[in-house]
Amino acid sequence: MITNAYPASLQELIRQLAKLPGLGEKSATRIAMHLLRADRDAVERLAASIQELKQRIRTCERCFHFTDQPLCAICADPARQNGALCVVESSADLLALESAGIFRGTYHVLQGTLAPLDGVGPDDLRIKELIERLQREPISEVILATNPTSEGEATAHYLLQAVRHRTLKVSRIAYGIPMGGDLKYTDRVTLERAMEGRRTIQ
Repeated sequence: MITNAYPASLQELIRQLAKLPGLGEKSATRIAMHLLRADRDAVERLAASIQELKQRIRTCERCFHFTDQPLCAICADPARQNGALCVVESSADLLALESAGIFRGTYHVLQGTLAPLDGVGPDDLRIKELIERLQREPISEVILATNPTSEGEATAHYLLQAVRHRTLKVSRIAYGIPMGGDLKYTDRVTLERAMEGRRTIQ
């Protein structure tokens, strides 16, 4: 509980910071105290950056990743137009793949997964836009890279049914044992995925 010993404006800042993902009241208090000690210019630059974020950031017209231009840097790069399209749930997933440097095609961000119990259906995601891209762009392979959750699997299955009649390759990313993992501590679903995703080595 935020102590009343703090001035009202400081209490309000701590409350707002504590709403951020991964921050509790203690972490929010540390950040608030840091901002209180920082010089005015640094705090004003931070505040301006947050305001600019909301004013300038939008979604890419093609893939729905975050950008401050009509097209994101990936969609605007001619070298990425190689016919491979990776479908992900969120921009966070896209950034994870980009950080790994393992994919050099383009992306399509669904902005969520199917979750009927929560009222999230196909019309709430960017599925219609995906189908339109497949009709409009020279795409030869669709890689379904939704997460290995029940919602992610349901979404991948729905997308497979929606695009399988088209003359393109549809693949699903494999899931398996992580590097440094131990078989005896691995859950059954992960072991099953690892076996299904096995490949020939000779």
